[in-house]
Amino acid sequence: MVKKIGIGLAAVIAALCAVIAMQPDKYAVTRSATIPASPDVVFSQINDFTKWNDWSPWAKLDPNMKTTITPNPAGKGARYDWVGNSDVGCGSMTILDSKPNESVRIDLEFVEPFASKALTNFTLTPDGAGTKVEWAMSGENNFMGKAFSLFMNMDKMIGADFEKGLSQLQTAVKR
Repeated sequence: MVKKIGIGLAAVIAALCAVIAMQPDKYAVTRSATIPASPDVVFSQINDFTKWNDWSPWAKLDPNMKTTITPNPAGKGARYDWVGNSDVGCGSMTILDSKPNESVRIDLEFVEPFASKALTNFTLTPDGAGTKVEWAMSGENNFMGKAFSLFMNMDKMIGADFEKGLSQLQTAVKR
């Protein structure tokens, strides 16, 4: 009897591992909004890490979050590190490329609650009297990421934060 239970349990675990392994290797999340401000005004908010607390959807989740920003807080090479509660975890962002009034590309690394890396892109396009801002994030799913995706949809989870951030960015550029 114990042997049959063991074999059955092993079969269930093997099936679960197979289902997890078949999940997508990559993920991508994209949201956009048109902000009633010129590209230079919007770019100045995204390209400078000292301004992120004004609009980042995660900044308000932990008012006691500790952040460290490099002495040069804007443009290529600027780095933002954070350590916070379980809602924000800890990690870092480094600007890999910055094209004035056009785009900002960021290397995003999470350490906690689980280790992962992602590439984040902000693309700005003039749109009438405003600027269309596209916020995109992409990364690879390791085995744990694939398992997580069985229970939580990355697009829904992160997409809602991107939408909130874009709304708060709109408010920040009006100040």
